[in-house]
Amino acid sequence: MKALASLPLLLLALLLTGCSERDRPLDSPVRFEGGVYGSFYQVTIADPLTQGEAQELEEGILEVLEAVDVSMSIYIEDSELSVFNQAPLDEWQPLSDELMEVLAISQAVAEKSDGAFDPTVGGLVNLWSFGAEARPREVPDEASLAERLQVVGFDAVELDLAAMQASRTRDVQVDLGGVAKGHAVDRVAAFLDREGIKHYLVNLGGDLIARGYRNAREAGDDEAERWRIGIEAPLDDRQEAQYVLPIGDVSLATSGDYRNYFEEAGQRFSHTIDPRSGRPIDHRLASVSVLHPSNAWADAWATALMVLGDEAGMALALEQDLKVMMIVRDGDDWQSRVSPAFVAYFGESLVEELGLEAEFDSPQMESTGVIDDA
Repeated sequence: MKALASLPLLLLALLLTGCSERDRPLDSPVRFEGGVYGSFYQVTIADPLTQGEAQELEEGILEVLEAVDVSMSIYIEDSELSVFNQAPLDEWQPLSDELMEVLAISQAVAEKSDGAFDPTVGGLVNLWSFGAEARPREVPDEASLAERLQVVGFDAVELDLAAMQASRTRDVQVDLGGVAKGHAVDRVAAFLDREGIKHYLVNLGGDLIARGYRNAREAGDDEAERWRIGIEAPLDDRQEAQYVLPIGDVSLATSGDYRNYFEEAGQRFSHTIDPRSGRPIDHRLASVSVLHPSNAWADAWATALMVLGDEAGMALALEQDLKVMMIVRDGDDWQSRVSPAFVAYFGESLVEELGLEAEFDSPQMESTGVIDDA
């Protein structure tokens, strides 16, 4: 009888312990991380959080990431995008607001880049062994290449934004790999904003968005420091930050050719496919980073500029007033090129400190600083 009488007191103690654990303040910053979309996610929050608040935020972040995957993955047979790709031609398909938004961004960048960015390149990506099809990594034959290249073109996707519907006029395979991850970054950021989080850094496989400051909890306004992110050197064998940039209230996306590729007969074939030729890119541009309020836009622009190469890509960046850093191979070293908008955002003193010399005399291209890779 005594044991039974003590049971309510034991339960009460456990409940109180549970409540106190949920209310326990966590050391700042709090970081959530794991695998997603074949890559990784890392969300760092500098706001003061309790154990319970952190758990709820992590659950919400994972729900957002899963929702984007279910909508836009080409690896999920019944995803919203996969169903759209399998729908009959010339028939309008109602789509979610999120998928329509990403398709609209894709259409805009495709038009402004004259097809250098084109999400209907999915069939070619598969042909070159970088997509969802299980194919050996080898150079495809010319007949197969010509067949798939013939149908590529975002003009085959019609959008009715007023009615939130879309249709395909040719049998193109829409692959949003060049923009969907950026959209996911934006969605996670929007979730954190709704939850009242003021200071955070979201990183999905190198696509980033930052808000506020990294030491907001400890520092006053005069001592607060921006989030610091690294731009990698174009090295095949290791990851090494070549530049460290302070960012806040902006997003950054980087596209590069030095991580995902295969080699055949001594030639390297990049995973980035030029939709206009149907072949992997083959030029000096090693990576391009774009800063933009929206990571979806930054992601799409980075892909477009990467396809265009350093000269044509920078010309388009100047035309669109984009904040851009390019790393261009120069023998065993490389050059760094930055746009005027990039200089205006970071300030001339930081640009000079990093060795990114920029001049604005030329309407086509500013001068560049050579950065040694040692």
